Amino acid sequence: MASNPIRRTASIVRNTNETKIQLALSLDGGPLDLLPPTAEFANHNPQSEDSKPVPPEYQDTKTHASQISNLQHIWIWTGIGFLDHMLHAWAKHAGWSLRIRCRGDLAIDDHHTTEDTFLALGTAFTTALGSRTGLARFGYAYAPLDEALSRAVLDISSRPFFVGDFGFQGPMMGQLNTQMIHHGLGSWAQNAGVTLHVDVLKGENDHHRAESAFKALAVACRGACERVVGREGEVVSTKGVL
Repeated sequence: MASNPIRRTASIVRNTNETKIQLALSLDGGPLDLLPPTAEFANHNPQSEDSKPVPPEYQDTKTHASQISNLQHIWIWTGIGFLDHMLHAWAKHAGWSLRIRCRGDLAIDDHHTTEDTFLALGTAFTTALGSRTGLARFGYAYAPLDEALSRAVLDISSRPFFVGDFGFQGPMMGQLNTQMIHHGLGSWAQNAGVTLHVDVLKGENDHHRAESAFKALAVACRGACERVVGREGEVVSTKGVL
């Protein structure tokens, strides 16, 4: 009986003058340790001076983007609810375990928080992936959400490139500028080292359009990252290198 393959995991800390991010990722699901306390993040939920709770960036609080099971640990808090919702859907349907917390300069806008979160996730993805050998390499999926339908096509190519067509009707979804979905996924593709195409093919509701896109991306990621039995150690490229 062959032993279970080693889980592909990564932990990232990304601190700038604009954002402070902690992130842990397992491409193969399973348990993840709590993010460790740092100067930027405590692991308790203190009260602010006016006795109102601070945002639940603390892991002893169940958030709107939290789902813990034997198969997956997902816990996300960026301070932007709709972004958390999309990252939750991505992790869930990709089969990942993912913990993220971010303190960003939201007093300015959502740009730096969104961009840096996707950059950190891209770095974690390529770090966890490792040598890029023995993989399916290509993944694609369609995903519907009611009237919306999206397609995602992914190549773990080490050639960063992103093309997206979302067709959003409004400027905002919650506190997230719709432009930032395109920019965020482009940032992820850059640091993840992948070629990614995401197209929303139809849909009337912007929330449905976005969520179907992230679900299609998730399933495409799951397929592309699959380890192919019998292909261990093989570079899936005519160049002999990825």
